[in-house]
Amino acid sequence: MIAKVVVALALIGLASPATAQTAQSPRAAEAIRYTVSFPAPQTHYMEVSATVPTGGRADVELLMAVWTPGSYLVREYERNVERVTASASGRSLAIEKSAKNRWRIVTGGARAVTVSYGVYAHEMSVRTNWVDADYALINGASTFLTLADGVVRPHEVALNVPAGWPRSMTGMRALSGEHQYVAPDFDTLVDSPILVGNLTVHEFTVDGKRHYLVNQGETQEFDAARAVKDYEAIIREQRRFWGDLPYDKYLVLNVIGENRGGGLEHKNSTVLIAAGGTTRSRNAYLAWLTTLTHEIFHAWNGKRLRPVELGPFDYEKEALTRGLWVVEGLSDYYGDLLALRAGLMTREEFLASLSSTIAEVQTTPGRFIQSAELASYDAWIRYYRPDENSPNVSISYYSKGQLVGFLLDARIRRATNGARSLDDVMRAAYARYSGARGFTPDQFQQVAEQVAGSSLADFWTAAVRGTGDLSYADALTLFGLRFRAASESGRASLGVGTRNDAGRLVIAPAARDAAPNGTGLVADDEVLAINERRVTADQLNRRLDEYKPGERVTLLIARRGQLLRQEVALSSQPPTQWDLEVDPAATEAQRARLAAWLRIPA
Repeated sequence: MIAKVVVALALIGLASPATAQTAQSPRAAEAIRYTVSFPAPQTHYMEVSATVPTGGRADVELLMAVWTPGSYLVREYERNVERVTASASGRSLAIEKSAKNRWRIVTGGARAVTVSYGVYAHEMSVRTNWVDADYALINGASTFLTLADGVVRPHEVALNVPAGWPRSMTGMRALSGEHQYVAPDFDTLVDSPILVGNLTVHEFTVDGKRHYLVNQGETQEFDAARAVKDYEAIIREQRRFWGDLPYDKYLVLNVIGENRGGGLEHKNSTVLIAAGGTTRSRNAYLAWLTTLTHEIFHAWNGKRLRPVELGPFDYEKEALTRGLWVVEGLSDYYGDLLALRAGLMTREEFLASLSSTIAEVQTTPGRFIQSAELASYDAWIRYYRPDENSPNVSISYYSKGQLVGFLLDARIRRATNGARSLDDVMRAAYARYSGARGFTPDQFQQVAEQVAGSSLADFWTAAVRGTGDLSYADALTLFGLRFRAASESGRASLGVGTRNDAGRLVIAPAARDAAPNGTGLVADDEVLAINERRVTADQLNRRLDEYKPGERVTLLIARRGQLLRQEVALSSQPPTQWDLEVDPAATEAQRARLAAWLRIPA
């Protein structure tokens, strides 16, 4: 039974330091009021009109965010804004662009001005805007201009929706009118995506708080009843873990029909993108469930418990932090672990997922270049800007952070003889640093050491700040696990790495420390056919299963615009050496510790 953590949460009102927050008068600041319209949604445009209070100033400046919290890359959303005009009382006002993402308006003394602009919205992702004939996904950072004065004020949004779009859903508070919402500040507006269209909404209640699964594009192919049941199980497991639900409502905005996948966290909602057949494939559905668990975990870890650099937000420049391995890596660790504890994945599936992450890290040469902290800090210039050399010089703070979480969990359980764990670290850090404070890297380490009852300096030096290989031996011994004996798979292989480039089968760059492949294939070659039969990226394994290692095949490849034929001797897929399994010789005590960690029967 997890002890209840009672925390007084101060939900953060985070104003941009780029425009220093001014002192507030006893009377609340006037709201900015937006109307968003879709006069021709098939053109992928939305039109925004904003009534902006001026406070009687001779000129005002508006800004647009250049990045979205939770997605660490300057994305220059202003590139999709056009036709910006300003007026007051029916007369045009002078407006000029004063910076790449700012506009200055000469008010002529008007107490309020109307600003109108178009936003092109045709980028399907969890952080950008999408508008078509069927629905719209609206993200605040990439849609709304706000005053650059640092004053905390309400932001109201009214949607003027086309016929056939009967519902809109968002984490913002609803106003009395249909499709009308209010955010108490700009940060909440940015943090509250809106989904509007012909939505299917499923609802349940936990602790008196309503939870919604909002499906856009739901068909019989997507088993919504199963998804809602499992979503509720995830919420109840997270409630048991943390001890509270820190929101009044929670929404899963689930866009179905796209094969891209992914999710983005918000304080009381998440956006997910799912393929139509997600619930029909065990692997695809597990990926959806663990992503959902990860994003919900962020309602505590990341949105409230956070590195000190992640708030107050400056929406105009990078927020560099060494703590993304905590925010994202530990959320990945618990994304799998809490899905398991909720009964949604088996022990074998959990171990297989952990094995896959270990294999990824152990076969990435960049692990010797970037530590977990440096990978976090460099996210803005490396993780979201990958190229052919990325595996050689960088490591994922998601993946390495997940493994650091696993090893740290085991270290604390061993140090306390099973009395405490990483679970207790997360709850203690949440109690101490959620809200307006945030934690530094040293403070998070100190919390972990207090829970462990001993110094973890050597662990932090090696696993968090170091670039050597992680050591798994102690954790495996603790839980009675082992790596399965390495063996050849017996399946034929091209002998080189490949990648899926929008369906094209492309040869991937060789790792820096790799031996010459001897195939004659080079990075960026596109493989078009095997033995004169067309092949695409998703068909490769199926086609290679027609052959045996050692057989020779002829590949048709495209190299820098020329078609070439290359004869290749197929090799055997390399041996697997990172597959975890329960050691048949594990003692009763080891099996008991494994069961206590996973919260499943021994």
